[in-house]
Parts: sequence; C-alpha cells; structure tokens
Amino acid sequence: MRRIRWVGAAVVGLVLAGCAGAGNTPSDGSGRTTVSAAGASSAAHSGTWRAWTTANSAQEGLCQATAHQVVCGTRSGGLLGRSRDTGKVTWTVPATGSVKKPVLVVDAADERAVADGGEILRAANLRTGKAAWTHRLGDGSTSAAIGAADGTVYALETLAKPSEDVVLRAFRASDGKQLWHRTVDADPYGDMAAFGGRVYITDGTRVTAHDARTGGALATSPRGTQCPNLVSGGGYLVCTGSPYSAMDYFPPLQRLDPVSLKPLPTAEDSGMMPAHGLISADGVLMLFETSAEDPGTGDWNAYDLVHHRKLWSYPTATYQAGIVGGRFVTFTPENNKATNGRVITIDLRKGPRATGTAAPRMSPTYPQARGSEFPGLVVPGGDAGHILIQAAAHRSLRSVPLP
Repeated sequence: MRRIRWVGAAVVGLVLAGCAGAGNTPSDGSGRTTVSAAGASSAAHSGTWRAWTTANSAQEGLCQATAHQVVCGTRSGGLLGRSRDTGKVTWTVPATGSVKKPVLVVDAADERAVADGGEILRAANLRTGKAAWTHRLGDGSTSAAIGAADGTVYALETLAKPSEDVVLRAFRASDGKQLWHRTVDADPYGDMAAFGGRVYITDGTRVTAHDARTGGALATSPRGTQCPNLVSGGGYLVCTGSPYSAMDYFPPLQRLDPVSLKPLPTAEDSGMMPAHGLISADGVLMLFETSAEDPGTGDWNAYDLVHHRKLWSYPTATYQAGIVGGRFVTFTPENNKATNGRVITIDLRKGPRATGTAAPRMSPTYPQARGSEFPGLVVPGGDAGHILIQAAAHRSLRSVPLP
C-alpha cells in the first residue's frame, strides 16, 4: 500500500518522516522512556538547528520537519514534536489506535501536523503542541492517502464496501471543519497533488483537477494520456509510470499543463521503472528509475522540464532524497566502501561531475546513513542548514549539517 506525502508551505513530504513507546511514552534520547507533557510555544520554537543524535522506538514512523521543529507520527495514530536544538521530545498528542505505517502531513503555514490513523485523522497544533482536532471516518472506511496545502487538509477515503466509490474530502487545517466532499474516480493508493488552488487525482489513466475551494471538477486530461502516477513540485505536474506495476513496460514521462491538463513537450526518460520523483521550483525533475525485474539499485536522473532534456544521472540504491537551495540531496551508494554512509549534495543543473563551487559536496561517514540501516532522509523547511537521518535497523534519529 502506498500513501502520499505532499504538502504546502515549508515542508515537502517525504516524502514522506521521535517517537512514542508503549502507552505513548517517548524516548528522552538515552534509551529510557519518560512521560512528556505538551510543550509551550517557547518549547516548540526554541533554539536553532544543531547536530544531535537520539534513540527512538519501534513505535515511530518516519518524521517530517518544519523550519522550527521535528514532527513525527506514531504507530498508535498520535503525534509528537522534537526540539531542533536537542532532538528531545517537547510535546506529545497521544492516541490508542494501531497503525502499521504511520503517515503524517504538515501545513507549516497554519501550524498543523495531521496523522493518518486509518479510520481517524488527528491534528496537532505545532505552536502549542496540543491536539487541534480529530475526525473519524465512516464505519469501516479508511483513509488511503492524506495531504495538506494552502490551509486545507485532504483525505482520499476508501469506503467500507470494495464496490463503493472513493471519496475525496477537504478539511480546514486550523479547526478540522469539513469544507466539502466529492465521490471521485481515483486510484486510492496513487499519488495526488495540490497547488494553485487545485487538487489533482488520477484513476490510473486520466487525471482530474478539482477546485480546492468547492471540490468541483475543473479539467480532465485527454484520452490517450497515460497517467498511473503523479509527481508535482514548483507548480509543475508530471505523469509517470507506476512503481507498483507488475509489468516491465511503463508509459513515457509526460508533463501536463496544470490548467488544461493537456500534454506538454517532455524529455525522453530511460524507460525503466520510475520509483520516486521530486521537482524543483525552477523545473528540474529528479526521478529515481530502477529495474522492474530487480528493483533496488538504479539511477537518479535529472530532467529539465522547461527545455525538455535530460541533464545528468547519479547511480545509487535509494529513493530517499530532497532538494535544498538548488542542490539535490541523497545518500551515497552503499556498494562503494569509500563513500558508503555519507550524504551527498549535487548541483541540480550541473550534476555530479561539476567542478568549482558547483562541485558535489559530501558529508563525513555516519553510522545511521549506511545502507544496512535502511536510512530515511528528512529535509527541514527554511534555511535550516541541517538535515535529519532516520535509521530503521538500529532505531535512531540524527541531525547533521547539510554538506
């Protein structure tokens, strides 16, 4: 099952990223567990981004980060915040559910983080660290995907009976008031996008744009345009093949006009399986492409969406990545002993062979960044100067300077 992570303002989901133990008691970073009360405004925003390492538990899902703090979902469906200065837990919003893969989205502009608990959506106030609102879906219904943009939270809901339709719901981020809902033709586990006052969904073939204010359908892509999966960023909208296809053939990369949804000239892709994508504000698509028969090792390929040409490639084995200040951020290949366990940043347009000020920059070796740790990468919003590495094998979260 795939869930989306797309957000507005300062956070890009990553992508979708401390944590709570049994009874929602978070780790204090020493391996002990302590009960943490909701933090005050000063606790949530105190300090600056610094280097630190803290332990976490199996109850934690991948975290995200705003310019001010780290925000994480838990396997009970709750949320917690960590200090950007120390990594310690500053507040918790507990829950009593059970979620296999915690997912959350963050709307930094409205200071809300929303956790997807399957049948329950739960929001936290990032300024105070207290519960903001809760929404329970209909009996037997579950949220297949959530997202946030421009002060609105979206949920793509699968109903109790498999034969019934999918419903797209919109909630006001500040207080959870439902703004509208629409029955839609959509792949409930496909990606969605929201920007420019529109919400985009795909049924696996055609894309539909809905008005973010009313939910009404505004445009549909022409027949013959294949769109199993959506990638968005910087006001750009791109169709790719599905990373979950059982076939070894994928429709070509296709950029769409966000208003009309008509196809635009697009660079020719590699023809391999597109596993993950990011788009910069100036129209560079970073697409991780791998083998459908033996997924894993592949290439991050850079495509210029404006001039529709391929720029460069970087071979590696992870789709964990981000974009910061005109540079692409990812982990180095794990099969290279000389560089395994490092973070690398690459100039978006000049690539890994650039020299001078545009040359690649590499971090020291970090145990958490080794491939055997199955590391996750979290990029805070704003000019943080740090990134977060979340190790899954030996559970820990580490803040490190951006190379």
